[in-house]
Amino acid sequence: MKVVIAGAGSVGSSIAKELLSHHHEVLLIDEKPEVVGRSGLLGAHWLIGDACELTTLKDARLEEADVMVSATGDDKVNLVVSLLAKSEFGVARTVGRVNNPKNDWMFDDSWGVDVAVNTPRLMTALVEEAVEVGDLVRLLTLQTGVASMVEFTVPSDSPLTGKTLGSIDWPLDTTVTAILRDDAPITPSRDDVIEPGDELFFICTIAAEDQLRAVLLPERSRPGSEPETS
Repeated sequence: MKVVIAGAGSVGSSIAKELLSHHHEVLLIDEKPEVVGRSGLLGAHWLIGDACELTTLKDARLEEADVMVSATGDDKVNLVVSLLAKSEFGVARTVGRVNNPKNDWMFDDSWGVDVAVNTPRLMTALVEEAVEVGDLVRLLTLQTGVASMVEFTVPSDSPLTGKTLGSIDWPLDTTVTAILRDDAPITPSRDDVIEPGDELFFICTIAAEDQLRAVLLPERSRPGSEPETS
C-alpha cells in the first residue's frame, strides 16, 4: 500500500514509522529540509515542499496513492490537503488530523476527509477506556457524524457472558469487528463465546450507539432499575 503523509512532525513521523514496520510504501511531504535528517525513518521517501500546492502533490504522484494522511499541526492545511487529494487526485482514502477540537465539525466528506482523528478526543477515550469497564466508549468518529468505532469491556457480572456472538440480536447498522482477549486480537465469528474481560470492538452508526448500549447493558435500559428505597 502506498501512503502519502503531509507533515513530518512527531505525529506524521510516528505514523510513518508504524507503516514502514508493516512494509508499506511511505512518502512524507514537509517544507523543512532538516526534518529528513532528524526523523530517523529508514526506507521512507521524501518530498520537500508545500503540500497545499498542486505542483507538490503532482510531484508526489498522489494519484497513485492508496491513502493520504494530513498530519500537520495546522487544521487549515489538513483540510486543504484532504480536499485536493480527494477532488483533484481521486485518492480513495483520506485521514485528517484535527488539532483544535472546535474545528472537528469541518472534518467531513464536504472537505474530502474520510476519517478525522481528533487527538484530544482519542486520548480522552483511551483514558475512559482504562477506567470505564462495563460502559460503551467511542474511540473514533468515521466520516464525522455518520459512524464510529466503539469499545466495550465485558464486566465479570455481564449477562452476555457465556453467550455466542451469533445468539445476540445486535442493532441494525452495527458490526462486531474484533475481540481483544488476553492482549490477543481475535477475528470474531458467530460461534465465539463472550468471556468476562473481553474487549469488544464495534463499527456502528452514531444513531445506533444507544441501541447498542441497551443490548450490552440491559439493566440500564429497564425502567425502575434503580435500587428501591424504603
